[in-house]
Amino acid sequence: MPTLKGLVSLLLLTLNTLFWGVPLILLTLVKLVTPGRAMQRRLLQGLNALALNWIGVNLWWMRRWLKPRFALEIPEGLGRDQWWLVISNHRSWTDIFVLFFALHRRIPMPRFFLKRQLIWIPIVGLAWWALEYPFMRRMSAEERARHPHLARRDHEATERMCRRARETPIAIFNFLEGTRFTPAKRDAQGAPYRNLLRPRAGGIAQVLSLLGDRLEGILDVTLSYDNPDPTFWDFLCGQEQRVVMKARILPVPAWMLEGDYDDPDYKERFHSWLNALWQEKDESLSR
Repeated sequence: MPTLKGLVSLLLLTLNTLFWGVPLILLTLVKLVTPGRAMQRRLLQGLNALALNWIGVNLWWMRRWLKPRFALEIPEGLGRDQWWLVISNHRSWTDIFVLFFALHRRIPMPRFFLKRQLIWIPIVGLAWWALEYPFMRRMSAEERARHPHLARRDHEATERMCRRARETPIAIFNFLEGTRFTPAKRDAQGAPYRNLLRPRAGGIAQVLSLLGDRLEGILDVTLSYDNPDPTFWDFLCGQEQRVVMKARILPVPAWMLEGDYDDPDYKERFHSWLNALWQEKDESLSR
């Protein structure tokens, strides 16, 4: 029975994606040949509306069919006409839908930092590209040192997103660990945490440098699964155990707006701030 439920869920997700994918592809083709940023912004608003409807329909059937066991702690003061940076730990693809359940239409249309390989997912990859999500390469520090031109492209993708983000309110989502947590990955990293991987600072440091003056705040999210090995398939089968999401609003410190991540002193201070935040998150998860 759980397998059958999972197959039906996969079918519903696919049908909903195909339904909204047709007008999305048409608008994307129009956007490709449309000159001028002003008209492209109008088309982007239409694409955002389609994406929000795709999310909303998915949440509608998931709420009734899967009946997920989510405990969501959402702070007051969120608004759709504000800019937000949302940071979170990462356990499963289910994380994305937990965030959608909590924040859909409470804050602006989300933009995720995505792995470059995801652009090849049919329809969805095209949607992310048309919606101007930044696609990033997953590179180690050694790889970045060997291929600085590729690292520069990631930097430029973030810069382009932030420049365009000043035009209209958005919410930038970033799973700072860069990949889903497992104990094996934690041990391979030598991460000093029990429940987390090492956070990556460069992306959000750049966002805060380029967009910090527009941000209403940083929405710090902590996700905790009762299941020690959660999977998206378990979620689609209605078998996922309780998931707790706690979110809080952090102010953007003034010093973050005044420095440059290329400055060694600023970089050290930024890493200290992020590591302290991650240590606090790890202790919260342990409790």
